[in-house]
Amino acid sequence: MHKIKGKTAIITGGTKGIGYGVAEALIAEGMNVAITGRTADTVEAAAKKLGDKCLGLVADVRDYEAQIKVVQDTEAKFGAVDAMIANAGVGHFASIGDMTPEQWNQTIDVNLTGVFYSTKASLAALKKSEGYLITIASLAGTNFFAKGSAYNASKFGLVGFSQAVMMDVRDQGIKVSTIMPGSVSTHFNNNKPSDADSWKIQPEDIGKLVVDLLTMHPRTLPSKVEVRPAMPSKKK
Repeated sequence: MHKIKGKTAIITGGTKGIGYGVAEALIAEGMNVAITGRTADTVEAAAKKLGDKCLGLVADVRDYEAQIKVVQDTEAKFGAVDAMIANAGVGHFASIGDMTPEQWNQTIDVNLTGVFYSTKASLAALKKSEGYLITIASLAGTNFFAKGSAYNASKFGLVGFSQAVMMDVRDQGIKVSTIMPGSVSTHFNNNKPSDADSWKIQPEDIGKLVVDLLTMHPRTLPSKVEVRPAMPSKKK
C-alpha cells in the first residue's frame, strides 16, 4: 500500500486490546477503519471514542455471512477495503484432561476458522484494491506449552494458514503478513492491565507495527513477524 492516508481497514475484534490499539494507530495516520465486535454496546462505545473515521459493526467472526456483510457495509461506507486485520481471538488454557469440548471448539472456531471466514469474505475486495491481509497470531504459534493444547493448535494453525494464503494470493497483488506477539498488556485471558504490565508489549506498539507493514515499500513483504517484550518480567 505504501501510502495509507484515506485508505480503509477492517479490524476484527477491534473494541479493545490489540484491535483497538491498531484502530487508533491507523486513524492517526489518516485511515478509515471499521471495527467489529460481538456486542452492540461495546462496539458502539469503542466506535464513539475512535471518532468519525470509525465504523462500528456488530459481527461474530464465527459467522461467515456476518463477515461478508462486514465487508459489504465497509465498502458502502468508505468505498473500498484496503486492509483486513484479522485480530479477533480467545484463549482457554487447561490440561488436556480438563479441556472441555466446548472450550476446544470455541478456541478453534474463533482463532482459526474465524480468520478463514474473515479472509474469504474480504478476498474479492482486497483483490480490487491490491490490499493487505494481516493476521494476528502469537508466539504460541511456534512455541508450545503445558495447558496450551487448544490455543497452541489454533495459533500453530493460524501461522500455517497465513503463510499458505500468502503464497495463494501474492500474484493477485495482495500482501499477507502474520504478526506473532508475545505478552501484550490487554484484557486477554481475564487479565486487568495495570502498572504491573509495563514490561509487556502495549497495544499501541502492535498498532505501530501494523502501520509499518502497511507503509513498507510494495516490493518488500515481511511475511511473518515475531515480536516480544524487550525484557522479560522480573519475578519477585
